[in-house]
Amino acid sequence: MDNTNYRPDRKPLLSNGVLLFCVMVLATIVIWQNLAPQRLRPTSPRAPVADPVPPAVTPRGNLAEDERATIDLFGAASPSVVHITTHALQRDFFSFDVMEIPQGTGTGFVWDNQGHVVTNFHVIEQADTAHVALADNSTWPAELVGIAPEKDLAVLKIDAPVAKLKALPIGTSHDLEVGQKVFAIGNPFGLDQTLTTGVISALGREIKSRTGLPIKNVVQTDAAINPGNSGGPLLDSSGRLIGVTTAIYSPSGAYAGIGFAIPVDTVAWGVPELIAHGKIIRPGLRVTFAPDRWTERLGVPGVLILGIEAGSTAESAGLQPTRRDRYGNVYLGDLIVAVDGQAVATANDLLAIFDDHKVGDQVKLTIFRGDERKDQTVQLEATN
Repeated sequence: MDNTNYRPDRKPLLSNGVLLFCVMVLATIVIWQNLAPQRLRPTSPRAPVADPVPPAVTPRGNLAEDERATIDLFGAASPSVVHITTHALQRDFFSFDVMEIPQGTGTGFVWDNQGHVVTNFHVIEQADTAHVALADNSTWPAELVGIAPEKDLAVLKIDAPVAKLKALPIGTSHDLEVGQKVFAIGNPFGLDQTLTTGVISALGREIKSRTGLPIKNVVQTDAAINPGNSGGPLLDSSGRLIGVTTAIYSPSGAYAGIGFAIPVDTVAWGVPELIAHGKIIRPGLRVTFAPDRWTERLGVPGVLILGIEAGSTAESAGLQPTRRDRYGNVYLGDLIVAVDGQAVATANDLLAIFDDHKVGDQVKLTIFRGDERKDQTVQLEATN
């Protein structure tokens, strides 16, 4: 027999290792297909069915009384709420054309039929121009009338027809109670005419304004307030304005159940001042005070008077300024430690107390002059 072509040492086409690998791959594919989620597909062919009949609609019946009240409140108040968009002016480097760059959005509300619109100062703080969109979607260029950064309030004016301007009824904030219902209308994240509801969570809160001065008696609410709500109205169950939503407390910057509103008693006092003067005319003593760090460094209490304007009631009342003699010796002026019995530790304390007074009011100052403690009655004058 010719065994020339017989090669007993010839290797098979697939080694045992390769063959085992291929088997494992095929097994994995089969298992994966069985474990993979099956997509929903229509069965084919479909069996013929009779024409589908829509389910019967269950009559809703009458809305609950509180639902109807909320609907009516929103219908009455929403035409007064406006959407404010702000722009910054920027000159093109090449063409020198002036462009309007979107700056931000916020909320406001119609104050009167003369076209005055109230919002937060921080809504228009960085803006060069602003436009106000009314509830009917008509948009109007706005003129800045006045600002009060220390109260986070601003007043704009639009030249819209009187028929389009519906002012909100004004309520009070000094008689609010924790637990009563409140309603906020605004434009959170640019979403127009959004209604949120909640209750008054706390009263008498204090927040810092853009100037660092405190805004007192702030209303705390759990009604959802988000970026874009700023400057919008906070309403009571009668649809009256009881506050202007101004801030949220949230690490993320979004709704966290804690929102704040400037009390309407402050708004009702401040807005007419802004319309008349462009700013709030504050009552004061027409004196200059030393920085608080000076009194801290000296270890003395109260607010130190540095200078007194000639002809002021502070001068006529005999208050003493800080002075230096010809030898360079410094003699401290009067230190104000209380006003009408309220303790004063810083200049901000003093200004906050004066906020509760009007120009012309008389106040009793408790002062230290040297080692002597005494009281002086002074009439408040207009400052700013």
